[in-house]
Parts: sequence; C-alpha cells; structure tokens
Amino acid sequence: MGSEWRTVEIGSLCDGIYDGPHATPPTATEGPVFLGISSLTRGRLDLTNTEHISEADFPRWTRRVQPRLNDLVFSYETRLGEAALIPDGLRCCLGRRMALARPRPDLVDPRFLLYAYLAPEFQEVIQSRTIHGSTVDRIPLTEFPKFPIRVPPLAEQRAIAGVLGALDDKIAANRRLARTLEALGRAVFRSWFVDFDPVTARAAGRRPVGMTAAVADLFPAAFADSPLGPIPEGWRAGSVADLARYVNGRNFTKNATGTGRMVIRIAELNSGPGGSTVYNDVTAPPENTAYPGELLFAWSGSLDVYRWHGDEALVNQHIFKVIPAGYPQWFVHYHLIEAMPFFQGIAADKATTMGHIKREHLSHAELALPHNELLAAADLVIQPLYAKLHHCERQSRTLAALRDALLPRLLSGELRVRAAGQWVAEAGA
Repeated sequence: MGSEWRTVEIGSLCDGIYDGPHATPPTATEGPVFLGISSLTRGRLDLTNTEHISEADFPRWTRRVQPRLNDLVFSYETRLGEAALIPDGLRCCLGRRMALARPRPDLVDPRFLLYAYLAPEFQEVIQSRTIHGSTVDRIPLTEFPKFPIRVPPLAEQRAIAGVLGALDDKIAANRRLARTLEALGRAVFRSWFVDFDPVTARAAGRRPVGMTAAVADLFPAAFADSPLGPIPEGWRAGSVADLARYVNGRNFTKNATGTGRMVIRIAELNSGPGGSTVYNDVTAPPENTAYPGELLFAWSGSLDVYRWHGDEALVNQHIFKVIPAGYPQWFVHYHLIEAMPFFQGIAADKATTMGHIKREHLSHAELALPHNELLAAADLVIQPLYAKLHHCERQSRTLAALRDALLPRLLSGELRVRAAGQWVAEAGA
C-alpha cells in the first residue's frame, strides 16, 4: 500500500448518511422509481423490473432525503455489501432496507467510493460488523459512518475510477446494444411468426412492409383452418415440443476440492456465480454440458428460458438443455419466450412451494410452423442480430471479469493505474 493512502471513517467523506422510509408506499403504474434492494446488482442499478410511486406520494416518501446524482445507495439489511450510484436524471425514493451516502466531491470521487465499497477490504469490514438476526442480517446504520475505509489522494482516486469506469461504461454500452438487438430480432420474429403480419397484408392485397418482394412472396396470401384456429395457408400446426430436444440436467454435487466447471443451477441462471455456486470436475456428456450460446430452460422455480453466455459448465437438474431439432436457434428461443406465460400459468396452479411444469406440457404450447424456405429467408435477417447479441453479452462478461480482477488490486495499491490502464486498452474498453 502506498504511503499516501490513509484510513478514514466513511462518514467523514460524506455530507450525510440517510435511510429510507420504514414502510412501503402504494405502487403506481408510472412515476418516480421506488428503489428497492432488488435493484442493486453488482455495483449498478438494474431497473429492468422496478416499481413506481405516484407523483402525489413522492414528496412524502422523499421528505427525509431525495436521491440525487452520484449518491451512493446501499442495502443495510439482507443483501449486505451491495451498492450503486444514482445516475443522472433518475427520480426515485429509497425503499425499505435501503440507505444513501452523499459523497463530498472535494474529498472523494463518487465512483471511486463505489469501487472502494465493493472492494474486498471494505466488504470484510461490513461482514465483521454485521449483526446476525433471527430473520435478517443487518449492519447498524448508526455505526456505519464510523466504518473504516482506505483512500488515496483525490487525483489517484479519479485515476482509479477512470480505469474501472471505462470497463463499466463499455459493459453498459454493450447492454444497451444487446437490448436494442434483442428488441429488433424479436420484433421481426413476432411480426412474421406470431402475428402473421405479412400474411394479413397479402390477404388484403397490400405488400408487406420492411421486406423485399422475393421474401414477401414466400408468405401465403390467405389463412387456413387448423386445430389452433386460423394459421397461414400451407403452414402446419405444432408445438414447442417439435422444435427441439429437451434434455434434463443431472444432480451435480460439490466435489471435495471445489474446483472444476461451474454447476448451473437456477440461482446461477438468475444472478450468475456467487458464494454458494458449486463446482465439479466430473466428466459429463455433452448433453449435460452447457456451451457458450446454448439455450437453457429452467422448468422449475423461476421458469424461464436463458441463452448461456458463460463458459463451459454443467447443467443441473430442474433445467433442460434445449437442443434445436432442425430449426434455427433463434426460432426455438423466441417461441419459448412466447410460451413462457403459458408455462408460468401451469406452474402457478401447482400446490407446491416451487412451481414447475412437466415434459408433457411442452406439447401443449401450440404454434404454427412455416416451410423451410421461409425459415431460411428469415434466418438471413434475424441470425446476424442474434449472433451480435451473444457477442455483446460474452464481451461484457469478459470485461466484468477483468474489472473484478483489477478492482481489489487497484484498491489495495498492489497495482498501479498505468499498468491497469494498459490492460483495459488491450481489452478494447
């Protein structure tokens, strides 16, 4: 550790530490964000699935404090150690079990403070001062301002934040691009293979929009009756069971050394690897192994379909590995997404603590199957988007691993900023 680094109380770097209301307001369909601890994900705010509060209720729920740009928000109960910065333009209020530290910019770079909070050294401080209760673990918020944290001079803070921030900025850009690619691919898929817009247009004597005449001619100009109801003429009725083989995972346990390939359980699908992740070096057949880019279907618990963007890993029980059977992977993937509300409805009817579906239910998720020539034409449009999406997600994982490797070394002073900057430049961030 460099001699210019010093240990201070975290409260001395802030204008104040505030907690949120100890209650939950009525939710609204739109309005300011009600920021819950589930929105904290590995140093960032994930607002994909969030709740809102009405404009009328907002003043009451921000009476104590209204989060603003570069405030550090963190959980002081249950999800201890999680934190993120408030981005520009976000109107929100703190939820239960959430607190806020307002950095003093003349003493600490807000982004550096976030990285220092997430670094192993401060995480150990949090763990050492955690109060273990009968229902939840918590850190005493009244004592939090006294928690020790190491900081270098402000110029070096900014340099460290710049290196790690470049990686996070690239990851964020990749995520935005991935969302756009996903939306474009699914919009084309839904229009062509779920809503049958080109068929409707041709049946009305109109030319389908957004496609060449050659592609438009691959769609019929009429509908025909089927067990599913009207479907495009010449297509056949089928189900998601026709699209792929669904191979159930195995019960892989933790081996003695805790090394080897990661075991993908539902927790890893939802949140990625964590402290409870199991590893095993057992030899497993390809059908029980997930390779980058393959599809996994959690048929129990969370009940969702995922595209695996991690490294080679083992597929645990309660998860199907989805192996397309003569259909493009995007076609299988997007039809499974369309079928998820149907499967979730079946699982919700189960009188068990963990809802699930049975293999037979795959045949109950019905759909219309087009001819191969149309699928080939659609593949030329959708596959490039689908492939680029996977590239973005894989690159984000690589960059996140680099950031996680650099963070403790930079925050301990073991690695200098210049050397770390070269690593980041070589990674393309």
